[in-house]
Amino acid sequence: MEDTICAISTAKGVGAISIIRISGKDAFNIIKKIYKGKDLDKVLSNTINYGYIYDKDELIDEVLVSILKAPKTYTMEDIVEINSHGGINTTNRILELVLEHGARLAEPGEFTKRAFLNGRIDLTKAEAVNDLINAKSNLARRVALNNIKGDLYNKIKALRNDIGKLMANIEVNIDYPEYEDIEVITNEVLKPELDKVKEEINKILKNTKNAKLINNGINIALIGRPNTGKSSILNKFLDEEKAIVTEIPGTTRDIVEGSMTLDGFELNFIDTAGIRETSDVVEKIGVEKSKKAIDSADIVIVVLNNSEKLTKEDEELINLIPENKRIIFVNKSDLPNKLEIKDNYIIGNTVNYDGIDNLKKAIKEKLNLDNIMLNDMTYMSNIREIDLLKKALDSIESALNNLYSMPIDMIEIDITNAWNYLGEITGEVYQDELLDILFSNFCVGK
Repeated sequence: MEDTICAISTAKGVGAISIIRISGKDAFNIIKKIYKGKDLDKVLSNTINYGYIYDKDELIDEVLVSILKAPKTYTMEDIVEINSHGGINTTNRILELVLEHGARLAEPGEFTKRAFLNGRIDLTKAEAVNDLINAKSNLARRVALNNIKGDLYNKIKALRNDIGKLMANIEVNIDYPEYEDIEVITNEVLKPELDKVKEEINKILKNTKNAKLINNGINIALIGRPNTGKSSILNKFLDEEKAIVTEIPGTTRDIVEGSMTLDGFELNFIDTAGIRETSDVVEKIGVEKSKKAIDSADIVIVVLNNSEKLTKEDEELINLIPENKRIIFVNKSDLPNKLEIKDNYIIGNTVNYDGIDNLKKAIKEKLNLDNIMLNDMTYMSNIREIDLLKKALDSIESALNNLYSMPIDMIEIDITNAWNYLGEITGEVYQDELLDILFSNFCVGK
């Protein structure tokens, strides 16, 4: 924390500008050694200053230098941001100069780590920063911004405060039993309070599936016998010739993937090899991959051929997939009908793409996507937070289960555990090793 750190904060490569960020107690001293222009000792905070970067007498670049004085900065330290012309050589040369004059290269996520350690943000906001950078859809961006704004932190903080009050009252009861003017914490007093905490935790956990769909996208597998039109459907959804389409059965021998956005959700399509009995070694491997894709998919679209009778293989495929994630699409409606099927299905074709809009609608309805968009957009963003919240719930449930069979001071142990788990979510309770792991997933320069 005593070091002055620096890093390139923009993407590597050729571009209009690059930004080299410096943070720490020597940030201003370092920039003054390589910058010529305004007297930086006299400029105000939060100003951008035109000038030049020099290596002794050699002109390196024409730049704009942002001066941001502690404590009202991202890291709560003095920060300098050098806006140079984009380009690998120029950017690296300026970074080398900054390193030569006393800074060290920042570790991944170290700027945000300092923001946390200096008390500017909590861990939920820090992780939301990374989520915002990696957001693949408009909805993922909105969720990340809500958490940066503090929506998730406020919910966890409120839960922790409620539990903290219970702990304080229990402690007073145990340590000062002679006081007559304090509320006596009995089982009848504890139970409704613990039930309320349990209900609030369950509300947050209920949305974890929604968070997965928003952040990671919806995995959709297209399965069926060979030559039913799976690849053509994929190409239509992606609006590109992603998969090779021929009239030869078994053309798709391996998994073909592609993504698109539907009403803010990222749809990750998997076009699988046609599932059938085959002696072809390569095709057989593709068929096995197809079966595995079914297990990992959120939605499975079973594609059937309208011009062929339903086969035993078709029936086995349909029965293989749970109804809650199965959509049946009967393709080739432009050909004479020979298919008879009792299950609900959508009919269309890949000639003029009839039925594709209905297929999109069915995907939204199957996962209740419209309702997700209307609901509270405060979601847990990652496995770490979800795991800790589940542990907090387990502790509260343990306290409730033991409420009438164990003394109050033993019940308090479970309540305290829940309080600590919630503190780990926000970072009010943490270990240095955890922080190192967490911020190592960030990009350098953030």
